[in-house]
Amino acid sequence: MNFAHSPIDWLLDSLEPAARLFHAGQYCGAWKASTQGLAPASFHLVISGEAWLHHKQETPQRLNEGDALFLLRDQAHWLSSSPDPSLLAHTARQPMQPFSHADAEVGLVCGFFDVGQGPGQWIVSALPDFIILRAQDEGMRQARSIFTLIMEETQRPHEPSSALLQRLSDLLLIYALRYRLQTLEQISGIAGVALSAQFAPLFDKLINQPAAPWSMDDMAAVVGMSRSAFIKHFNEKAGQSPGQVLMAIRMYLASKMLRAGSGVAEAADAVGYQSVAAFIRAFKKYSGQLPGAYKKDGG
Repeated sequence: MNFAHSPIDWLLDSLEPAARLFHAGQYCGAWKASTQGLAPASFHLVISGEAWLHHKQETPQRLNEGDALFLLRDQAHWLSSSPDPSLLAHTARQPMQPFSHADAEVGLVCGFFDVGQGPGQWIVSALPDFIILRAQDEGMRQARSIFTLIMEETQRPHEPSSALLQRLSDLLLIYALRYRLQTLEQISGIAGVALSAQFAPLFDKLINQPAAPWSMDDMAAVVGMSRSAFIKHFNEKAGQSPGQVLMAIRMYLASKMLRAGSGVAEAADAVGYQSVAAFIRAFKKYSGQLPGAYKKDGG
């Protein structure tokens, strides 16, 4: 599980993306659409034509054919046929038409996604509200073939395969997250700790040695700081204490073990808990479930 050479790859390898198709088709004439209130995160792929993103008080952004929009958290937004926000109130929602509709002005594949607990949430919490992956972006170059497959699937004579579109959307999401992580100048939160040259060696050790009896002095020694300086700089980067981050790592690793079939006592011991009762309390705080129920439900 060593990620010293590529922490971004380790975070992305640990993702558990799960896309779910909402609708795929075309709009004609004046239209507007939104996924607000339907799921924690959503995506919109522009298969043909153009659309306009209206987000909070920001200037509307044009989305062209081949662009991908990923809304990383539930938020107020509209996609529409016009850049004029004043027209939104006068534009009615309308049902999507099949991709074969001759008069369509825009074709979209829209859906929801979940990145799972642990690294997925660490990444998302470190990023802005949304990501736009432009067709001409350098980060889109490698993902271009995936988008092409999505476009070709929507052009089949028969109804496109939801299962295939969902799996391809999973891959496109991973490319989008990697591109954004690589281009952001400042990344905070647990992902920021993992990607920080200063704290990455410590994060690597915590991941690989979760059962060790880590003290503040131990962690400070790994990064060559005094205890007080370590706590100060770590809190500034992570937005939480070293102890909280250590618990998040331990609970994430324990959840993986439980899903893989390990017993509660075994998982507790593997992540440094000598008391099963203490582990159960910590795990319930982390996941909202008792570890036994979590294991039974498959996570």
